[in-house]
Amino acid sequence: MREVLPQLLAWWEAGETVGMGTVVATFQSAPRPPGASMLVGPDDSAVGSVSGGCVEGAVYDLAQEVAASGTPVLQRYGVSDDDAFAVGLTCGGILDVYVEKVDRQTFPELGEIADDIDAGRPVAVATVVEHVDPSYVGRRMVIRPDAAGGSLGSNRIDAAVRDDALGLLASGHSGTLGYGPDGERRGEGMRVFVWAFAPQPRMLVFGAIDFAAAVARVGAFLGYHVTVCDARPVFATASRFPGADEVVVDWPHRYLAAEQEAGRVDRRTVVTVLTHDPKFDVPLLEVALRLPEVGYVGAMGSRRTHDDRMERLREAGLTEDELARLSSPIGLDLGARTPEETAISIAAEIVAGRWGGSGEPLAVRSGRIHG
Repeated sequence: MREVLPQLLAWWEAGETVGMGTVVATFQSAPRPPGASMLVGPDDSAVGSVSGGCVEGAVYDLAQEVAASGTPVLQRYGVSDDDAFAVGLTCGGILDVYVEKVDRQTFPELGEIADDIDAGRPVAVATVVEHVDPSYVGRRMVIRPDAAGGSLGSNRIDAAVRDDALGLLASGHSGTLGYGPDGERRGEGMRVFVWAFAPQPRMLVFGAIDFAAAVARVGAFLGYHVTVCDARPVFATASRFPGADEVVVDWPHRYLAAEQEAGRVDRRTVVTVLTHDPKFDVPLLEVALRLPEVGYVGAMGSRRTHDDRMERLREAGLTEDELARLSSPIGLDLGARTPEETAISIAAEIVAGRWGGSGEPLAVRSGRIHG
């Protein structure tokens, strides 16, 4: 929903009715992840995508019907002998799409949720998308780290979903949860989709060099909140890094330690060390490689620089397990030469690590494209 939220909010504030389809579960090589949404507006325009073009026509028609009737529908789209080309999902994947009517009456909490998302405050939205009793479908609960509003039908359901939604919120992942009809964890009969709107993941770029500007631009494109940090004020300026959300003048190791202490580093955070200068990167990597929660740590440098750096880090007392967390030299082997090409190789390694990709050409692999 995040990518279509501005338009959804504009229609909602104007008192209009919108049909919204949301991917709530995927199987096999589905092209879009859970949480991807498509709107059909009051002017019959379409905004967003649930499948990258595969089933948009079918979802568009269903969203118009649901907007008119007000009755939500959970629809599965996939490939079978009969319907492979009827809906156009020829990639081999299967999507469960939940289609609902959205207006001020059906979704009164939307304005406050949008405020939370805009301010970077974590918030989760839990919606019953399937239940043995159809009257439960569409019930919604809004969950924040310190409070929850609304009800899905019973105290037992609310307690179970709240606990699980907070876990999804902490990891920044949306997903569908299964329960028994009254929230039994080992039962069946109810499915609840949780949108988890966590603050943007962070990319910390250390070293105010030309490569950092390219990395910052690519990081922003991937959806990271990008910080460039360098101890040298003459180089660490906002004008040199227009792609960064913020530019900080500080010693890198001191800044990272302070961010960790303040709780602004988590398992989604990626750290790129581009200084390839021992007086900066060795103290910084001492901190980074010992952080209990960080998604990626990569350091730039030649093979000789890497060997020297590893020796210095061993002398500083880092263990082999801690050193194994370091991606150095940084990036995948793409034959990159320019700062922009190098930034792509770094981004490729980050994406591969996040989703468990091999980094090999898809053409030489078999099996599903999307895990």
